[in-house]
Amino acid sequence: MIELLVVDDHTIFRRGIARLMEDEDDIRVTGEASDGPTALALIRSHRYDVVLLDINMGARSGLDTLSAIRAEQPRLPVIMLSMYVESQYARRALKASANAYLSKDVSHEELLRAIRHVARGNVYVTASYAAETFAAQGGDRDAPAHEQLSPREMQVMLKIARGVPLTEIGVQMCVSVKTIATHRSRILEKLALGSNAELVQYAVRHGLLD
Repeated sequence: MIELLVVDDHTIFRRGIARLMEDEDDIRVTGEASDGPTALALIRSHRYDVVLLDINMGARSGLDTLSAIRAEQPRLPVIMLSMYVESQYARRALKASANAYLSKDVSHEELLRAIRHVARGNVYVTASYAAETFAAQGGDRDAPAHEQLSPREMQVMLKIARGVPLTEIGVQMCVSVKTIATHRSRILEKLALGSNAELVQYAVRHGLLD
């Protein structure tokens, strides 16, 4: 039996996943969490086979939670879920050691395939993401500039674009404001932008804000 921990700040979504799994003989949702700290507490007290983790959960993002999980359970399979399309976040999630990245509008069948695949210790990518990666490796010169950002820089960029002050970002990410300021400078340089206002415009233009 594959035991799932579902981590998402929307109760309806968590319960929906649990109901979907009721018809499966080999998969059950045995844990639910609405935020990262709760998820980590559950992981410390119970053995799960796969974690379904929302990438965007208020103060502490899914990528931050993934890093914390990896520090304690480096081999625990984690599937990142999000409303964001794959081309924007899949590469970052996989670089951050997720076993899979799926959009929340993925089919029931593909979600089940991914769960069973990562439960065996594998990495799962959708056919569409594999095709995009192949195209990129062939020299896709039209890739947007934010594809150059590291997962951490992308997190900082999105928080700035949402109007979160640098000091607050530092608190949320457990680093100094100086470190966040350094990230901001590198982000603006990589995106060829001159200010936070331009950064917001860039994020809106590329559909990066939910």
